[in-house]
Order: sequence, then structure tokens, then C-alpha cells
Amino acid sequence: MQNNTFSTLFVGQNLIRLPAVDSTNNFLKMLVSKSEPLPEGTVIMADDQFAGRGQQESAWHAEAGLNLTFSILLKPSFLPVQKQFMLNIAVSIGINKALTAFVNENVKVKWPNDIYFEGKKVGGILIENNIAGTRYKSAVVGIGINVNQRYFDIEKVKPATSIAEILNQEVDLIKLLAVLCSHIESEYLKLRTANYIRMTEDYVNGLYKFNQLAWYKHKDYIFEGRIRGITETGQLIIRAGNAETNYNFKEVEFLDLNG
Repeated sequence: MQNNTFSTLFVGQNLIRLPAVDSTNNFLKMLVSKSEPLPEGTVIMADDQFAGRGQQESAWHAEAGLNLTFSILLKPSFLPVQKQFMLNIAVSIGINKALTAFVNENVKVKWPNDIYFEGKKVGGILIENNIAGTRYKSAVVGIGINVNQRYFDIEKVKPATSIAEILNQEVDLIKLLAVLCSHIESEYLKLRTANYIRMTEDYVNGLYKFNQLAWYKHKDYIFEGRIRGITETGQLIIRAGNAETNYNFKEVEFLDLNG
């Protein structure tokens, strides 16, 4: 359906709302694979996403009808393939700013793509890129935000919270979606200007545990270190003692040894 209520140029202007789907990313990729071209900024939203996925096939658990599970089609052909992590940075900053507008403070990005509030997960991002040779054709940006859910199965998910729990009141899903689309679009347009250094600084400064002494695990090795930044390709830089090490996705685990 066409949407005329979002104050955006293109993100969310073509909004398709589904009662249920296995994965909004899968549904959007299916639409993209058809011959009819979809406009950039198309959003697929599902009231019930029953087989959602996180980074590298991790499961995403969301109670039907209470949360935001949606995907955005973007076409960042202007972005060099070697800079593809910059899209993750832009989307992460946009979500951070949107949620901060609701809860005022303490929203952080847990590298590489989780959204945290005071040590608890409130959302996540899964970006699936379509790259042909050296050309960036399109990206399907999947986003899940815990909004009005109050109960989380601790056996299935790590410590989690929701916007409703933080504010102690329910939140209108479409209103929040509109704010998210607006901020994501704003950061995406900044990405077009190729101001990579400034955006990377904003991302790093908003990272969960940035420059704080914390515990991590690499394979069987547990160590104390500080996040110092990220590489151009999105690796996490952690300083332990006098040495700095770069870690790829899933190579390092955040530990909570305070309790």
C-alpha cells in the first residue's frame, strides 16, 4: 500500500504491511527477484514474523503483534563495495537517534549490529547485500525492535528489554516506525556525501562498552580490554594490555563477569 503519512522522501513511502511472514527479509528479497522493479525505500512490515533471523543465522524471537519487524530496500550503488560496512554504520546511527528520541538516553550499538539499552538488548539489524562483481546493486535491511513486549524467555534470548518497559507505557508501532524511517533516511542521505570519517566517529562514540574496561572471550581465551574503534571493513578493534587486535564478526564475545 502507498503511505502518505511518513515525513520522508522515500523510506517508508511504499509500505507493505503483512499479517504474518517467515521473514520480512526473505519476503522483500523475493519481491526484488521479480521483474517488476521496486522503488528504493520500500518497507515490508510484519505483525508476526515467525522465523526471523539475526546476524549469521541467529534466531530473532519476537512476540506477534507487539513489536516492530520490518525490512527496507536500499540501493546504495554510490557506495564502494569495500565500504559496505558504512551502510551498517548509517542504519545503526539512524536507529540509535530514533530510539533516543523516545527514551531520551542510554541507547547504544553493541557491535556489530545489536541495539542496547542499559545492558539489555532492545533491537537488532540484519543487512543482506546484493553485490555483482564490484558493483553494489541493493541491500535488504532487516530491523527488529522490541516495542510493547514485556516478557522475554531467558532460555532463548540474552537479557532483553523493550521500549514499553523502559517508558512503562505502550508505544504506537506505526508512529515509532515513522520516526525510525525518518532517521535512517537522514543518515543514508549523509552516507551519499561520503563523509565516512565523521559517520564512523559517531558510530564508534555510540558503541556499547566503548573505551570501557570490560571482559571478552576469543575462542577459549578470556581477557580484559577496551574497544578502541573499528577498521574500514567493520572489524572491532580491542586493546588488551599494550596490544590491539582486530576481530571479525563472531570472533569475539562480550562477557558480563560483574555479577
